[in-house]
This record gives sequence, C-alpha cells and structure tokens, in this order.
Amino acid sequence: MNLKSNVRDIIYFPVSDSALRMDFGKAIDLNINDSVRLIYSAVKARPFNGVYEIIPSYCSILFIFDPDITNYKVIVKQLKKLLKSSNKQDSIRPRLIHIPVCYDNEFGEDINDVAEYTKLSVKDIIEMHSKPNYLIYMLGFLPGFAYLGGLNKKLITPRLQKPRTKILAGAVGIGGEQTGIYPLESPGGWRLIGRTPIKPYDPYRDEPFLYKAGDYVKFESISKDEYYNIEKEVEAHKYSLKQGFFDEI
Repeated sequence: MNLKSNVRDIIYFPVSDSALRMDFGKAIDLNINDSVRLIYSAVKARPFNGVYEIIPSYCSILFIFDPDITNYKVIVKQLKKLLKSSNKQDSIRPRLIHIPVCYDNEFGEDINDVAEYTKLSVKDIIEMHSKPNYLIYMLGFLPGFAYLGGLNKKLITPRLQKPRTKILAGAVGIGGEQTGIYPLESPGGWRLIGRTPIKPYDPYRDEPFLYKAGDYVKFESISKDEYYNIEKEVEAHKYSLKQGFFDEI
C-alpha cells in the first residue's frame, strides 16, 4: 500500500442509487490529492464493469455507475482491493501546459486594485503570478475551469464584493487564495489580472478540454501584440500549444 493518505481515513458512501463517493479527507492537501489522482488513474487504466464516469475533486472521487450492472457494495469491494495494490506506477504522467497571458490593463481590469491591496507593484504581481507551476486539483464550475494550487501567498486578494455579470472567456483572475482562467463567458467575482487568447474549453476540438486534473499549468507573460497574433492563430487552428511533461522540468 503506497498511498500517502491513511486507508483507515477513507470513507465510502452512496450519493444515490447510481453514484458512490470515495472521500480521502477534508483538506485541500497535495498528498491527499496525490492519492485521489492515483486511484483515479488506476481505475481509468483498469475500468470497473458498470462504472461509466469518474469525477475527481480536491479530496474525493465520485463514481457514477449503472445499477443494472453493478452496485455500491461491489464497487467498494473493488476499490478496497485496488488500494492494496496501487502504487505510483499507476499514475498518469502529468503534463506541464504553458498558457500565454497578457497582463495589460485592457485585459487585467483589476490588476491595479490587486497591486493596491497587496502593496506590490504591477511588475511584481506579473512576475509572481507567472513563476509557479500550478497543479490542477480539479475541474468544475464551468467546463474547463481549473482549480489551481500554488498561488504565491503575497498575491492573495479577496473577491469582488459585487460580482460582475459578464466576464469574457480567457480572463485570468485571482479569487482569495486561488487563481484560474474563465474558459467561457460567465458571471464571476474574481479579480481580473489578465487574459489568455487560448481556449481551455472548445466543444469543436477533437479533445474539448485543454487539460485535466493532475496536469500543471504555467502562465507566460506576453505583450498585447503577441496576444492578438496568438488569437488569430487560435481562430485559424494554427496555434501550437507549448507543453511537455512535469517530470522533465
């Protein structure tokens, strides 16, 4: 048993007659999320009969199944057996995906407010925000919306007191201790500090989602001219996304 979380702390409970949740803990913790991704990868590699969807989150996994084929007790038994044999070799190799971001005031409507709140210069904000490799803990809220871990604590800024009714797709923001990209136009209360011309979610692509839980994202600062050039390439389906594997860093 090579999982970092304690097996005795794992809780299983039915969400409905066709869904089961496996809880590894209650905290947003890298070790717990490692365990979530390990089991997720292992089940994806060796699917359970009757389980047709697996949804990982910060510290749990939701298994959706066909009750005419399998049931709660069978899946729990399979998961407990899997826990005894799972190891790091079951993990899917994480990718590192580079996301170009323009932090110009035209796109980062709140970057000066973030500077005022944090007592940092705009230049410092850009450098600190684009430096980390952010782990994608989970996807949610909107299709392709990644919850990223690794924001510099000096950049923590509260959400807007009055959320915007419309935020454009590609907007990059900070909300409390988190940062992320709005993949679609939507309402939202995060402080906008930039925008990317890349589409994290595109239903017309062969693979609609640009990344998945367990991958890493690195933001790269670009100029306005570079933004518009990349935007044209994206629309023409000619842009080559820069990516590699996290363990190659």
